[in-house]
Amino acid sequence: MARESVKARERKRAALVAKFAEKRATLKAEGNYAALDLLPKNASPVRLHNRCQLSGRPRGYMRQFGMCRNMFRDLALAGKIPGVRKASW
Repeated sequence: MARESVKARERKRAALVAKFAEKRATLKAEGNYAALDLLPKNASPVRLHNRCQLSGRPRGYMRQFGMCRNMFRDLALAGKIPGVRKASW
């Protein structure tokens, strides 16, 4: 499990990205890079990192399910993810 402070920092970054998204788009379209530099660094979408919604783990993230591979495996084996079951052949 990731520390709560790390998860909170990531949520704060996501809020900043959403807040400045429109302003960034206009400045970028105008080509005003001087004003773009004055925006907060965390307002850039490049600084966001995908994290597991359940544990906050940054690695092994599965986009389709929004969670890390460990949580996915636990929930899939417990039958809590619809349409997913263990393969056997």
